[in-house]
Amino acid sequence: MKKLINIRMDGDILAELDQYGNILERTRTYLIEKAVAAYFDTLDEIISDQRIDDVKNGRTNVMSLEEVAKKLDLTDG
Repeated sequence: MKKLINIRMDGDILAELDQYGNILERTRTYLIEKAVAAYFDTLDEIISDQRIDDVKNGRTNVMSLEEVAKKLDLTDG
């Protein structure tokens, strides 16, 4: 289900968005939805990099698979 939101954008960006929309015969909404969906991959990379930095700098505890299995009582013994 789609929900209505309000955003503010620079006039130049809107003009460029409208140009693309006219050429592609698509609405602003369609183009913005596609752009945000495509940006999720970039956001995933940024978050992954942040998590790696957290591990490297000792801000996150890391457990081995064996430790996780033991903690969850998934071991055979």
